[in-house]
Amino acid sequence: MNTSERLGYGKEEKLLIVNADDLGLAKAANDGVFDLLEEGAVSSATIMMNCPWSAEAAERIASMPDVDIGVHWTLTSEWPHYRWGPLVRNRASATLTGKDGWFPQTPEETERRADPEEVRGELIAQTEAALAAGIALTHADNHMGSLYGIVSGKDLLHVAYDVCAKYGLPFRLPRKLIPVGGRQIPPEVQERAKRRAREAEDRGIVLPDYITGPEYRLLPGESYDDVKAEGIGLLRALLPGVTEWISHPARVTDELRSFHLHPEKRGMEIRFWRDPDVQSVLREEQIRMIGWKELKQLQDSLRI
Repeated sequence: MNTSERLGYGKEEKLLIVNADDLGLAKAANDGVFDLLEEGAVSSATIMMNCPWSAEAAERIASMPDVDIGVHWTLTSEWPHYRWGPLVRNRASATLTGKDGWFPQTPEETERRADPEEVRGELIAQTEAALAAGIALTHADNHMGSLYGIVSGKDLLHVAYDVCAKYGLPFRLPRKLIPVGGRQIPPEVQERAKRRAREAEDRGIVLPDYITGPEYRLLPGESYDDVKAEGIGLLRALLPGVTEWISHPARVTDELRSFHLHPEKRGMEIRFWRDPDVQSVLREEQIRMIGWKELKQLQDSLRI
């Protein structure tokens, strides 16, 4: 049974959650994400409670009580001149930071150094910070995939599952991996992913069936038409079930350009979801947009 059936939809229905990552990252990210949320062009967003603009994002969320907002668990800080670190600031976060006090720039370093119990404390702190800001969380996901063991195979998903179970949050992990952009998935990675998905569901954590989305970087020579063509191809390739599309929209401003290596790509993601041709494809393919709240309600029902 796929997740769409568990939600009460038909087995062959194509359900799409479009999540805007990185709320709170910067003013440009907040404005871009809220533009699309207010227009109904995306389904949900996730907030980085460690970042400077999270307080402004939380204030704006308060004026949109029906919006689906999750916590974007953050253990990395990728930009050389725009950094952030843990909310837990004591010896209980020693393995989460470098000598400069900031999170590492790559998931690989997090995988290599992070103590699972320190990760647990930080994920709880970020979740509690969101709740204290008045955000009714609908789900959780992870910045840069630092919990998934993508680089080294050493994942921290058991910690994520503990925190998801504690707070009743569905989680960004596909029940089935599908190749995107012609990339092949090694058999051992497929098997590990299936095992981790089963472990989550055994804990009562609800997952989407699939995850998709464009490359977050602007490739050399890539134009909006290229991005649009890739995105439409991904939409037409959606399989029956619940798919989460990972998006990174932001307004392209001087602020964003001051630290981001690929600011134009974030602007293209706003343009994509506003594009009439994209909306036409959603209708043609009979793709129904839903939010994470439906998965949260399902998970809550499993706890009764």
